[in-house]
Amino acid sequence: MAEKTDVRWGMAQRFELIEWRAYWLGRVNRSDLEERFGVSTPQASVDLRSYQEAAPNNIEYDATAKAYVPTSTFTPKYLKVSADRYLIQLNAILNSAVSATDTWFGSLPPATVMQTVLRSVEPDTLHAILSAIEKRHELNVVYQSLTNTRARAIVPHSLAFDGHRWHARAWCVEHRDFRDFVLSRILSVSGSQSSDADPTNDMEWNTLVDLKIVAHPDLSEAQKSAIERDFGMENGLLVMRTRAALAFYFIKRLNLDLNCDHIDPERKQIFLSNFAEVEEIVRAAKADTSRRVSVGR
Repeated sequence: MAEKTDVRWGMAQRFELIEWRAYWLGRVNRSDLEERFGVSTPQASVDLRSYQEAAPNNIEYDATAKAYVPTSTFTPKYLKVSADRYLIQLNAILNSAVSATDTWFGSLPPATVMQTVLRSVEPDTLHAILSAIEKRHELNVVYQSLTNTRARAIVPHSLAFDGHRWHARAWCVEHRDFRDFVLSRILSVSGSQSSDADPTNDMEWNTLVDLKIVAHPDLSEAQKSAIERDFGMENGLLVMRTRAALAFYFIKRLNLDLNCDHIDPERKQIFLSNFAEVEEIVRAAKADTSRRVSVGR
C-alpha cells in the first residue's frame, strides 16, 4: 500500500473513500464523494479521474451499474483493508457511538448487535482527569465505591479500559498506592494542585505480562481446531500482552480464572496455560511498587 504522503492529505482521504466503497460495497460513484466531502459534481469527477491515474486498472466504469466498480486486479493503494476495523466501526454505528457519516460507510449492511450497556461518564469529569494527567496534578474527587461515598485525593496518570468500563489509573494519596478509579463513579471533581507522585513507580502499570491462551485441554481435537481458528491462534497458542494492572480484568472478562470441573469445557472454550506465572508477575510488580514508594518517602 502506498504512503498517503504520495498525495495531499485531503486527496488521500478521498482516494481512501473510493477504495473503501469499491472494496466493501463493490461500487463507487461521484455522489459518494459529493455527499461525504461536500465537493461539486465536477470536482468529484476530477477526483475519480485522478484516482485512476494514481492507481491504474483498479476501478472501471460500469455503464449498467452507472458506477465505478473494482476490476479483477483491484489492489488497494490508499486503504488498509481490515475486517476488524470494518466490524468495530459497524458495531459503533449500530450502538449509536458514532454516526455513519463519520465513517466511510454509506448504506449499512443488514446487521444487528447486542446493545452495549454504557457507563455514564460526565464530560467535565473526563476533561478534568485528562488535564490532570497532562499536568501531573492532584485532584480532589468525590468517589462512590460499592461500600461508601467520600472525598478522595488522586493523581491520575493514565486511562484504562477493562472491556466494560473506563478507569483512571491514579496514585491514591490516602492509601499511598496506585489504584484504578472507575470514571463513572467519580461524582465530582474539585481543586487541582501540582503533585510529586511519580507514575514510573507504578510497576503494575509499567510491567508487561504475556497471557498464554490455548484451547481448553478437555475439548476434542476437532473442537480445539475450531477454537484455535476462532481466536487466531498460531500453533495452538494465542499470546496476549497486557499491563500487569489490566491482567486481572482480562482474565475475569474471559472467565480464565474459572477452573471448576463442573463447567462444560465447550462453554469455557479457552484456557490460560500460564495462570500461576501471571499471578507471580503481578505479585512481584505490586511488591516492587511498594518498595519504590517506601524508598521515596
